[in-house]
Amino acid sequence: MSGLWSGRPNTVKLDELDVICAVLGCGVEELLLPEPERVPEPTPATDSQAAAVGQPRAIAPRPRTGRSLPPR
Repeated sequence: MSGLWSGRPNTVKLDELDVICAVLGCGVEELLLPEPERVPEPTPATDSQAAAVGQPRAIAPRPRTGRSLPPR
C-alpha cells in the first residue's frame, strides 16, 4: 500500500483494490480507466521464434546417467 501513497504504483493487488473500493464505497469500474493507447503493439514473430502448431520439432535425447538426487 505504501506504493499507492508515494506516487504511481507499478501494481495493485486485487485484495488491496477490494479494500480501496470498500473504503471509498465505489466499484472497480469507477477506479480503473482503460488506456489502450499505452499498451505496446505486439510484434510479429519471426520464423525462428514461432513454430507452427502440429509441426514436429527436433528433440535432443537426454543422457541417462541414473536417478536424480533428492531435493535438499
